[in-house]
Amino acid sequence: MEVLIVLIIVALIFDYINGFNDSANIVATIVSSRVMSIQSALILASVAELIGPFLLGTAVAKTIGSDIIDPACINLKIIFAALIGAIIWDLITWFFGFPSSSSHALIGGLVGGVIISFGIEKINLRGILKVVLILFSSPIIGFLVGFVFTKILYRLTINATPKINNIFKSLQVFSSTFLALSHGGNDAQKTMGIITMGLVVLKIQNNFVVPTWVILICAIALALGIASGGLRIIKTVGTKIFKIKPIHGFSVQFSSSLVILIAALIGGPVSTTHVVSSSVVGVGSSVSLSKVRWTVVTDILLAWFLTLPASALISALSYKIIILIGGRNVF
Repeated sequence: MEVLIVLIIVALIFDYINGFNDSANIVATIVSSRVMSIQSALILASVAELIGPFLLGTAVAKTIGSDIIDPACINLKIIFAALIGAIIWDLITWFFGFPSSSSHALIGGLVGGVIISFGIEKINLRGILKVVLILFSSPIIGFLVGFVFTKILYRLTINATPKINNIFKSLQVFSSTFLALSHGGNDAQKTMGIITMGLVVLKIQNNFVVPTWVILICAIALALGIASGGLRIIKTVGTKIFKIKPIHGFSVQFSSSLVILIAALIGGPVSTTHVVSSSVVGVGSSVSLSKVRWTVVTDILLAWFLTLPASALISALSYKIIILIGGRNVF
């Protein structure tokens, strides 16, 4: 029972840091377009994040917990190593202000722990292919949806007066809430999958079914992380890529939430960071390619591509340290 408590605590720390990192993606545009203050935007987002996990099911949790690696080889050392790898990488990227992917980090951590323990043959290649396909296609889709949706908005408002900004400011409150609901419904499930995986390993339950209490504590931890706010990354997403106005903020939020919502319903653990950042780039590109600060985009892309191998490596090293300190029978 003590091991389970420690596992839950570490998993919720990851969940909290996930929310802390991703708060930028949820509120950056509504803050940068001066619709709401940072504090008000974070409060609104955290309430929506708390509700989201209860609305969108647990398909993503199942993908994380049983579709990526062979469930028969999962043990607590691998789970702890995966969480440590993801947490450390999230903190590194937060420190430098790069909006990296907690989804990538957690999946990389699981893969690294399994490979160092059992070898690559225990990786479910079909599951990995599905996850990687969704993770890397979702930013492209986010870019395209943001680009096209902004073009449509500009066409519809071509003869509008400057007062149209007031309408888009009001709409952003709803689109920001929609984005937070979608994010909560997708991202909290990743931690749900890890905790439920531990429950199965410890034989507390026989099947991979996410209990209601797990949904609740993961929703609370994610919401608290969102409420704390990663201000470094808010600046990167909201101001360094493209100068955002109310029409752009609404377009980014609507486009991103649509992609994330669909992914959650089909069990795809997308990266909110990827989707929102690429939507910002898509919206900015629809206005003018010269308006996008491509050097910042390049730095973000580098962080994206490094996340999987870096978190896998940290996880593998963490696994070795766990073995070194506690022996192979530590758990």
